[in-house]
Amino acid sequence: MAKCDQCGNDYDKAFLVSLGGQTYTFDSFECAIQKLAPICPHCRVRIMGHGVEQGDIIYCCAHCAGQEGANALTDRAP
Repeated sequence: MAKCDQCGNDYDKAFLVSLGGQTYTFDSFECAIQKLAPICPHCRVRIMGHGVEQGDIIYCCAHCAGQEGANALTDRAP
């Protein structure tokens, strides 16, 4: 069995996620989100969608970005 990198649970249906040159083992999407999803700097919510970006900062939505003064957003959704 594989041990979850977030909660430590040994689980026979664990899966791997590769990100930024590192590989992580998780027993659930919940644990993967808790460990890897960025946090909006305005509202502190975990960003599970594509969000919007300005430079290296990712916001959960245009509203939060605007509240932080971002004015040159990039939305990478097709």
